[in-house]
Amino acid sequence: MDLKVKLYLVDGEGEKFMGIGVMWLLEELARCGSLRQAAMNMDISYSKALLMINRLEKHLGKNVIERKKGGQDRGGASLSPFGQSFIKLYNSFQDEAKKRTEEPYREFVRNLDILLEEDDE
Repeated sequence: MDLKVKLYLVDGEGEKFMGIGVMWLLEELARCGSLRQAAMNMDISYSKALLMINRLEKHLGKNVIERKKGGQDRGGASLSPFGQSFIKLYNSFQDEAKKRTEEPYREFVRNLDILLEEDDE
């Protein structure tokens, strides 16, 4: 048995707007320089990727990506300076939050083992 922790940021109605999927999309966009290409690499539609980014930006009130219009270089996108800082901050938060679940989980497993042994008697 192992523990898997998933963290999401949600709005007042409980609607998710930030989680690991959005993080992967932002990281892939930073890597390849295109939202369309990032979406293709992640096997999601461009419209879904755009919705994810737009939802995040709406809730944060800031642009996380900088969009480049088409033209000879066919446009593209990159993380805004805010987006770069946001990724670092979110990853740090996520890592710390997951670390803080390790000890309570170990305690749970110890207590579960005791409970299982008692139940076998």
